[in-house]
Amino acid sequence: MQPEFTPPAAPDRSILRWILVAAAAVWLVLCLSATSAGVGFLAGRSGLAEGDDAFGPLYQTWEIIHSKYVDQPVDDTKLIQGAIDGMMQSLGDDNSTYMDPATFESATSSLDGYEGIGATVDITGEYLKIIGIFAGSPAEKAGLKPGDEIIKVDGADMTGKSPSDARDLLLGPAGSSVQLGVRRSGESELLEFDIVRAKIDPPVVESRMLEDGIAYLYLGIFSESAVPQVQEALSDLLEQEPAALILDLRGNIGGYVSSAVEIGSQFLPKGTMLFYEKYGDGREVPYYAKGGGIATGIPMIVLVDGHSASAAEIIAGAIQDHARGRLVGMTTYGKGSVQEWIPLMNDMGAVRITVSLWYTPNGRQISKEGLAPDVEVPITEEEFEAGLDPQLERAIELLR
Repeated sequence: MQPEFTPPAAPDRSILRWILVAAAAVWLVLCLSATSAGVGFLAGRSGLAEGDDAFGPLYQTWEIIHSKYVDQPVDDTKLIQGAIDGMMQSLGDDNSTYMDPATFESATSSLDGYEGIGATVDITGEYLKIIGIFAGSPAEKAGLKPGDEIIKVDGADMTGKSPSDARDLLLGPAGSSVQLGVRRSGESELLEFDIVRAKIDPPVVESRMLEDGIAYLYLGIFSESAVPQVQEALSDLLEQEPAALILDLRGNIGGYVSSAVEIGSQFLPKGTMLFYEKYGDGREVPYYAKGGGIATGIPMIVLVDGHSASAAEIIAGAIQDHARGRLVGMTTYGKGSVQEWIPLMNDMGAVRITVSLWYTPNGRQISKEGLAPDVEVPITEEEFEAGLDPQLERAIELLR
């Protein structure tokens, strides 16, 4: 589950790891020399011979296109981008994708704001699905609803294309327009929406005192600004001497791993393992609470749902594994992987590739599994439309 933008570092990494060479994708850029006549390979410069068995069919296809295709000249840049995109799609990992230069530029924006339609989306199905809409966003004003599937973007059919590609097409400069063809449950025909993109500032923190002296803290995303906002909100709440705390991570799409560590440290003692990353070579890198937390002892419950993802899951998992508090709601999304964003040379955009998986302190894999709540509480569509919140009500009951 993701916003229509892709965050600037791996959605759950604190920095971009700028690496100059992107494996085979960059070898392709090195090996293929674009000329108007479609001539020549820079064989040898990358250490690969033109006759290399693995790359031979690639060279052959390049030559066939330039010598046989009816509509000449072909666009060599598009050929190269298509080849890179194809390699990334062949991995079968929706989180490992290619971004062309325009998409990469739009995507490398702050988690505290970006330009798009203001929706969170699911890229794991056949089509891109809307699962959340920010209040006051262009998506809300246009009438999009959770559950809507994006079938067409600016007239282009998304059938057979990666939902990640459709997601990237929703990005664009504020003031620009995008036309969506949407399939909605209960509607026999596609619905058409013309949406004007805008600067989107995702909601970050909300806090208040509830009945029975219970403090409530909502966290919408683990952005850089979330850290001081959470600290300030917790300080204000604790000054009122609450009996318990509800941390609401429903709909939280994740964010920066550094922010997750800082915020998780508010609820767990120094030195407590929060999670660990496991790499393809077998390395395991643990992350620990940093200390100085001001809410490490207060009884608490964490609200989660099927849209709680990524960084939200590692913090919820740590609280659950250490019996610091119970999870109430529904099984989380299951986005427990780490991506590196690797810019490609020659301004060819970037590849986003999964490099490790997250595990909870007790060794539970988050990716594709999610976290099962201690107390399952569903919300029906009727309850949602009526503004009822049985999950929050159940959490209050458990803390009384």
